[in-house]
Amino acid sequence: MSNSTPSLPLPENEPVMGFAPGSPERAELKATLADMMKEPLEIPMWIGGEAVKTGNLVEIRAPFDHDLVLGHYHAGGADETRAAIDAALAARAEWAALPWWQRASVFRRASELLEGPFRQRINAATMLGQSKNCFQAEVDAACELIDFFRFNCYYAEHLYAEQPPRSPNSMWNQTELRGLEGFVFAITPFNFTSICANLCAAPALMGNAVVWKPSPTQIYSAQVIVELFEAAGLPKGVINMVLAEDPVPVGDTALKHPDLAGVHFTGSTPTFQYIFRTVGENVANYKTYPRLVGETGGKDFVVVHTSANVPAVITALVRGAFEYQGQKCSAASRAYVPTSLWDEVKAGLARDLATIQMGTPLDFRNFVNSVIDERSFEKISGYIQQAKDSPDAEVIFGGECDRSKGWFIQPTVILAKTPDFLTMREEVFGPVLTIYVYPDAEWTETLELCDKTSPYALTGAVFADDRHVIEQASRALVHSAGNFYINDKPTGAVVGQQPFGGARASGTNDKAGAPQNLLRWVSARSIKETFAPPVDYRYPFLAAE
Repeated sequence: MSNSTPSLPLPENEPVMGFAPGSPERAELKATLADMMKEPLEIPMWIGGEAVKTGNLVEIRAPFDHDLVLGHYHAGGADETRAAIDAALAARAEWAALPWWQRASVFRRASELLEGPFRQRINAATMLGQSKNCFQAEVDAACELIDFFRFNCYYAEHLYAEQPPRSPNSMWNQTELRGLEGFVFAITPFNFTSICANLCAAPALMGNAVVWKPSPTQIYSAQVIVELFEAAGLPKGVINMVLAEDPVPVGDTALKHPDLAGVHFTGSTPTFQYIFRTVGENVANYKTYPRLVGETGGKDFVVVHTSANVPAVITALVRGAFEYQGQKCSAASRAYVPTSLWDEVKAGLARDLATIQMGTPLDFRNFVNSVIDERSFEKISGYIQQAKDSPDAEVIFGGECDRSKGWFIQPTVILAKTPDFLTMREEVFGPVLTIYVYPDAEWTETLELCDKTSPYALTGAVFADDRHVIEQASRALVHSAGNFYINDKPTGAVVGQQPFGGARASGTNDKAGAPQNLLRWVSARSIKETFAPPVDYRYPFLAAE
């Protein structure tokens, strides 16, 4: 094999299939769904490239149908976590020693497998296990994950190629990007299959070995990710999956281990704060200071100016708030609408919400499906009930919750009578949009409200046609969102186009799907080689007068 370094072209974003009636992808996906529902899966852990079964089986049921058993997973704890850490540490050195393009080849192969034979299987698993409709599953589990694999490899090439700008003739200066010394602990959420795979794959691409704990409500599609990695030729022990019903024994074992080199996390703000505290309390015990990369909560906003295009605002609110039942950290959760536009916006919301169908993702006509589990159902319905009971708010659309068949919550719009009402401040993580109607003359004050009302700073949008207003909003909200949208909904960041992440209580803003994130998983070494080293310690200034 040639020793020359390959060069990767700038990738194109993976096209999203439409699943229109009569299309071949629709027929293939429906057949895959039917096939996967025939027999429940038994899902083991994946440690050192081997299936590990504890016999402690936990049932997986479809969120949209309490009667549909998708499978069972083998739950583990501290012992299995220690075994996964040992496997990662054993695999790390040999994996890190491979040239970057050899590691990249694994994930480029994974992207091709995902584009081809794995595509409808990972879509179907995401629909069944996480209650996503076919379009949301395709955008997430197939297209975004393909993009993560391809763009990360492209960015890695350029990071490794960046070298010191000058080496005099007498020496050679080099920069080496080393994988971290230890293991990376990846803790992943339920809501994006692509995020789950990327939180493991990005550190691995850069020469790290990973211990991965997926959310219990994403394990069904996590099994497909494991099979994808195996099919792509990932060496044993590079990524190890530990499954647990109780996250504490797994988390504490990994976070307190002296070889912890980094944490790659997406989830709730309280959980990430717990991780920070635990690492801080154990900082003297680590061999190296762990890298902490987290993408956490959001209270994402849409601020509407009087010059805005109202039909565009309505579509952005409906899609931004209610796609995937609002279970996106980027979902439009609060909106500020001027008094002069409110009647038109309200009428448009009423018209669109009346046409939205809710139900099983197996029926492709349903725009909204169930929320993920009982805990989420109780939390979201609790916020809705507080709005119904409060004199400071009014539920103007939706608000019905039905748990008889699955965890179904209607798309709900709350009208807040005060700008600091509970659902204007706190993350709901469900199909709930709260709107505050402000006086037209208080545009500047409303921007200040938007900036200060919530502790989060993930995504946000401004709708306006007046360019001076757009610039004003952009400056006033400069720290309010890591992803800022002008005349578009605050969701749907695309790898290679809008690197994703926020600050404040929303995370460390390390931008998944961008070079910034990959740099967090390497430790640079500067190398200076001198070809003609000095042989006398004396400098010219020491000579006699």
